[in-house]
Amino acid sequence: MKRSSGVLMHISSLYGDYQIGSFGKEAREFIDFLSNCGFTYWQVLPFCLPDDCNSPYKSFGAFSGNPYFIDLPTLFEKGLISKEDLESAKQSSPYLCEFNALKQNRLEILKKASLNFNEDKKTQKFFTDYPETLKFCEFMALKSANGGKPHNEWTVFTPDTSALKLWKFIEYEFFTEWLELKSYANSKSVKIIGDMPIYVDFDSSDLYYNKSEFLLNEKGNPKLVAGVPPDYFSKDGQLWGNPLYDWNKMKENGYSWWLKRLDFHKKIFDGVRIDHFRAFQDYYAVKAGEKTAKNGKWKKGPRLSLINEFKKIQGDFTIIAEDLGLITDSVRKLVNDSGFPGMRVLQFAFLGDKNSPHLPHNYINNSVAYTGTHDNNTLLGYVWESSVEDRNLMLDYFNIPRDRWNESYDDIVIKMLSSSAGLTIFPIQDLLKYGADTRLNTPGVPENNWAFRTTKDGLERIDVNKLKYYNELYSRT
Repeated sequence: MKRSSGVLMHISSLYGDYQIGSFGKEAREFIDFLSNCGFTYWQVLPFCLPDDCNSPYKSFGAFSGNPYFIDLPTLFEKGLISKEDLESAKQSSPYLCEFNALKQNRLEILKKASLNFNEDKKTQKFFTDYPETLKFCEFMALKSANGGKPHNEWTVFTPDTSALKLWKFIEYEFFTEWLELKSYANSKSVKIIGDMPIYVDFDSSDLYYNKSEFLLNEKGNPKLVAGVPPDYFSKDGQLWGNPLYDWNKMKENGYSWWLKRLDFHKKIFDGVRIDHFRAFQDYYAVKAGEKTAKNGKWKKGPRLSLINEFKKIQGDFTIIAEDLGLITDSVRKLVNDSGFPGMRVLQFAFLGDKNSPHLPHNYINNSVAYTGTHDNNTLLGYVWESSVEDRNLMLDYFNIPRDRWNESYDDIVIKMLSSSAGLTIFPIQDLLKYGADTRLNTPGVPENNWAFRTTKDGLERIDVNKLKYYNELYSRT
């Protein structure tokens, strides 16, 4: 990999005035910040519609866009909403996403905008180019016609016309704004890395239109559901509950749905991280109805047969394999055979394994190194909450005086940049030196996640010139 660096921050975490981050001017200012620091990548989280717990890893549609990211001032400038609409969406606090307020009023504002919007040839071309997104809109309109019930309880099979108009407007506007923003990023030599969740929700357009490609029983319900066994994050494992793929059926049609999915991500990003990549080797299956993930079993995944199909259409598109968790030699071999860079996470480096691939001296060029991911504590929170023994081990490793542990973050960032990893990425909280109260997500815990937001003042306190100097010093620009 060409030596480079970047920052991990979801769109929702951008600062702004309207309850959540958006594709507005603040996003362009953040791109300017990245460029001025010498960073060449911005990594985001999944763009799809989030679930009731605000997680983007479980959605009504893998080919959808989150309506909350549409920029309200842009809609006002287009004459689609009023000044009163803008004022009604003003936030109470700049520090957290106001999910309750968003759920109460944001779709109503977008509905007003949709009524003032007239479809034209550009709209028609968009849905010709993004047919799976059109299916998502139709699914949401059918869901509306059935009072929001899950698809296995539907009795009405004619889409609600007003809901269809709303969702077609939302998706067209979402991707129009995003592609303009991505073009701006690319013009500033900043590339965008997206994120592809491995699984989809049972109540999704993806399953509804492709039922034969999932492991369902005769009633159309999942036989087995997804999760992971007990690990670093959870003693009971994580019971995700997503339906599992019928890999044999998918292989019969050349993995058509997966290739559509990769092609979709190629259209909107410069690269993508595939979440839970190890499930392509072997996936963890839990019997539907289980209360925890303790009693699941590993089953054979598609392995290289799917990876080889990906590589046929990959081109110069970057694919990152999220190879974290319980990793076996066979998973390591699959990642190596794929040629995709794997992940290295500093917070997993000091767990007692001297041969850990997460120790910086073991980094290889074909890897992406992080101080932490969206599922980890912040670097400050991690150091603060570590035992004295673990903290001293890390400080000794980086040759940082033990009495300077609360000033160690700049040194760690610099030494990550100097490592052999081809790409080094920092969560924005680690550049801001924020603590555990700004952690984005705690796996296995459904509440109080995904809400962190930056502020403009906070971003302006980051030493841009220092980061640019070290990015240049270690050949990452």
